Amino acid sequence: FLAEKTNLFDDELRIFHVSPKYAVSRRLSRLDNLEYIAGDIANRPNTTVRMDLTAVPLKSASVDAIICVHVLEHIIEDKAAITEMHRILRPGGWAVISVPLRLDRPTYEDATIVTAAAREAAFGETTHVRYYGYDFIDRLEAAGFEVALHEARAIDDDERDRYGLLDDENIFFCRRASGAA
Repeated sequence: FLAEKTNLFDDELRIFHVSPKYAVSRRLSRLDNLEYIAGDIANRPNTTVRMDLTAVPLKSASVDAIICVHVLEHIIEDKAAITEMHRILRPGGWAVISVPLRLDRPTYEDATIVTAAAREAAFGETTHVRYYGYDFIDRLEAAGFEVALHEARAIDDDERDRYGLLDDENIFFCRRASGAA
């Protein structure tokens, strides 16, 4: 997706990668065309900024691109995190966001579910605080993003197998409007 749908490998970009997986961050941080910033609440390998996504210590409109894969479902104040991503993205910039998602129902969250066992039963993992649904796009748009959903099921089975993608590995391609300052 990044190679086919974005300018990640072609243009000079300042990119913010949220909670990066080491293998991906290692590759991206070595690209000569990128100023690579990796942010995480934990002290992970290749992390350049230790931070909470609800309060990113970067200037407004200071990055060209954001990658945020399987992070928001762990954040209680996800709307604040989405707003922060929009804030730091330059007008015309893009964000690739992916979350566990069920397109057949609305987002399910319940703040009274706090134990690891109860969260696993309700949300599929012990550290998740919600299971997103078809209304996730509304959260992204409410923060100001223009959003296009790229559904995993639209990718042929061989390609999904090649890249190890799950059936619900949907990608939300978000843009900050060019006129938004």
